Amino acid sequence: MSAQVNRAELEGKVRAMYRDVAENPHGEFHFEMGRALAQRLGYRPGDLDRIPPEAIDSFAGVGYYFHLLDDVEGARVLDLGSGSGMDTFVASLLTGAAGTVVGLDMTDSQRAKAEALRRRQGVRNITYVKGYIDAAPFEDGSFDVVISNGVINLAVDKPQVFGEVARLLRPGGTMAIADIVTDVLLPESISCNTTLWAACIGGAWQLARYEDAIASAGLTIVAEQVNDQYRFLSDNAQGATKKFGVKSVSLRADKI
Repeated sequence: MSAQVNRAELEGKVRAMYRDVAENPHGEFHFEMGRALAQRLGYRPGDLDRIPPEAIDSFAGVGYYFHLLDDVEGARVLDLGSGSGMDTFVASLLTGAAGTVVGLDMTDSQRAKAEALRRRQGVRNITYVKGYIDAAPFEDGSFDVVISNGVINLAVDKPQVFGEVARLLRPGGTMAIADIVTDVLLPESISCNTTLWAACIGGAWQLARYEDAIASAGLTIVAEQVNDQYRFLSDNAQGATKKFGVKSVSLRADKI
């Protein structure tokens, strides 16, 4: 079905939506955002107190996954689709000054907001890079950990994304992500609707298919959970949630 999605049209809608997320975080969206969401999903208030509130305002993640990681002090971390930077700031706290965090995002306004907040906070171990999650501009084995929150569902070619994750991780490295999946296959009326895709619904894959793509990339899932605290806001999104079992999951997969 993904071949029938107009990729250029989709990319334009994703850019526009997430530009609005960065610049107008209190506007109306299909999805919830901000600190109340983050805490309900499992983010620790103490961590949130230490990062820029503006990054939290534009947080549009779908789950929490940092608890699935081992100790990452000193680690090299890549955030795929880093947005306004909330997860990169959390990762920076966990890696400490000896670690490095790279945020990769295609949306200029998101990266600009995150970079301005990084400079203001004086955080030195985060870098933001422009690029696509299915063609990351980094060398093989560059990272110990790859994270992503609510972004991979937006990619047209998910197997390519997981292949990139496997390429970028060192042997023994870890992927920890949260994303939107479904219980049943979505009909083309939804999966080929670029507006619903940009809202994190139309591109969602059936969970078993999603897991198979991870395994096919050479990654082994070692932990998985459903994020019951995540919910969509709009009527369209809620309707799809009920009919097709659209839900959020967090998982960890290791590169053996």
